[in-house]
Amino acid sequence: MRIRRVLLVGAGGVGTAFARIAARRRFADLVIADYDLNRARRAAEAAPERFTAVQLDARDEQATAALLAEHGCDVLMNATDPRFVMPLFRAALQAGTCYLDMAMSLSHPHQDEPYAKTGVKLGDDQFALASAWEERGTLALVGIGVEPGLSDVFARHAADTLFSQIDEIGVRDGANLAVAGYDFAPTFSIWTTIEECLNPPVIWEADRGWFTTAPFSEPETFVFPDGIGPVECVNVEHEEVLLIPRWVSARRVTFKYGLGAEFIGVLQTLHKLGLDSTDPVTAGGASVSPRDVVAACLPDPATLGDKMTGLTCAGTWVTGTGTDGAPREVYLHHVVDNAWSMAEYGSQAVVWQTAVNPVVALELIDSGAWSGTGVLGPEALPAGPFLDLLTDYGSPWGCEERAPAGK
Repeated sequence: MRIRRVLLVGAGGVGTAFARIAARRRFADLVIADYDLNRARRAAEAAPERFTAVQLDARDEQATAALLAEHGCDVLMNATDPRFVMPLFRAALQAGTCYLDMAMSLSHPHQDEPYAKTGVKLGDDQFALASAWEERGTLALVGIGVEPGLSDVFARHAADTLFSQIDEIGVRDGANLAVAGYDFAPTFSIWTTIEECLNPPVIWEADRGWFTTAPFSEPETFVFPDGIGPVECVNVEHEEVLLIPRWVSARRVTFKYGLGAEFIGVLQTLHKLGLDSTDPVTAGGASVSPRDVVAACLPDPATLGDKMTGLTCAGTWVTGTGTDGAPREVYLHHVVDNAWSMAEYGSQAVVWQTAVNPVVALELIDSGAWSGTGVLGPEALPAGPFLDLLTDYGSPWGCEERAPAGK
């Protein structure tokens, strides 16, 4: 599939980083859309001769479909938060264009047993429309950021080349990032962070299927590479657990995030006070969502790069039987130094690490190395071309062999 023009919806930290990375690759032009036209214009400055800025309300499905047709876009690249997934997803389906996102449609906990049974899972609303995408002969590539995204590619790579049988695929995310001048400053969207951290985490096991547990459960100390070192990680709801078992055979799939006690404490306090709610409340005559107020009170993660130091690591830990029949344990990982991403692209490490992967994916789709129809996760496609091209972008990945348990 040749890609001439991409509609990029969302010009926040990740969307802007996407534009800066795409500006160096010549396979497509961008139409950058945001509710805030000035923000879209700033992102378009990465390549003013190839990028155009427009205003768009991502909730307006018909306006999005019309914009895709008006500009002759081949792809809708969704760089908004998960609230806007479904209207953008449906708009791309209506327009017959390829679709990519980095976060999937929202979940809803089980009404009676939220910490034991799944309700509506992440991505369920999108997979419910898979047959419509297949009938259209069009690809919706979902969850193609870093986590989900690169972590899923790592799972595919492990299954295809490193293991004959997999016991557990565990995505593990940790960092040693620090932000000067702030007592509390999340390096990623607080709206999305609250959503994934306070919802019941999902685990998948071959003999049980998907089930849930309590937030921040099963703490473990995981040692991250490149000097980051040991970080306590806990269960968090994340798309990989809902994606990987669909295409990769494993006995167990988990996701754990290195949040830290202070961060967890803040999230728990927000929950106790009801400040994580998305239901509007009336205050001073205005109707506003408490979570939106929290987001408005915190610094924009995209603006923190010059105050940040340290590294962020995303990766996939895999245990099982190697291709030689012996026990094997590896950690496939991708590390970004904030000093490097700021110097090279002007984007802080967390948003840059998220944004580079959909650019790589689009280049593979453009070349024909990746293709398909329907609603697919990254692990449904060959890992080799992706990992090779990611290295070509100047951001290599690594595979760390670890001593299997009991050896």
